[in-house]
Amino acid sequence: MELSVHTFVSLDGVMQGPGGAQEDPSNGFTRGGWLVPHTDAGQLDPVDGWFRHADAFLLGRTTFEMMRSYWSQVTDPDNLVATALNTWRKYVVSNTLSDADAAWGDTTVLRGDVVDQVRRLKEQSGGELQVHGSWQLARTLHDAGLVDTYRLIQFPVVVGEGKRLFADGATPATYRMTGSEVLSGGAGAVSLTLRQTGFGATGSGEFVVRDGKEAVA
Repeated sequence: MELSVHTFVSLDGVMQGPGGAQEDPSNGFTRGGWLVPHTDAGQLDPVDGWFRHADAFLLGRTTFEMMRSYWSQVTDPDNLVATALNTWRKYVVSNTLSDADAAWGDTTVLRGDVVDQVRRLKEQSGGELQVHGSWQLARTLHDAGLVDTYRLIQFPVVVGEGKRLFADGATPATYRMTGSEVLSGGAGAVSLTLRQTGFGATGSGEFVVRDGKEAVA
């Protein structure tokens, strides 16, 4: 399986609490729900497409519990996201959550070295192992070089504080854009698909002038 990370992100890279004030108020975050005023018709259209790539889901404990509380209430059979999260395979990363407390359809608790366990999951056949939200987990997997693809919807809003997708100290990596779309509706959100092409130090260059012309050195 390939590992993909999916999230909503602001112009300044914040991914914390996009859907509501109480979604993730950790670290004193008071700007939850910043996405909601920007969800005109069409702004979340790519999300169903994300889930069609999934074979299983990998979530941090906080995101798992938030998603379980919300999506377990959605019983509409035409809602692809609810059907996927309520019935497909899920893995939740936690050293404290018991198997009984993690009960939500087909869920397995991953304890111990998450990087090693995710490497083993990636060796299995199948579609994508998808991470949704799960800020700390996503960062850990990024720094370990395990993320193959990012699918993001970036909204034209500056939050100013909160957990950022690539906070200071993130391990350098290089991606190529394999998909982009300015979404319909007045908000002008942008859907991006980024696939890893290299990992670790990416080097650098500079623009120079040679014989009166710009060049790259």
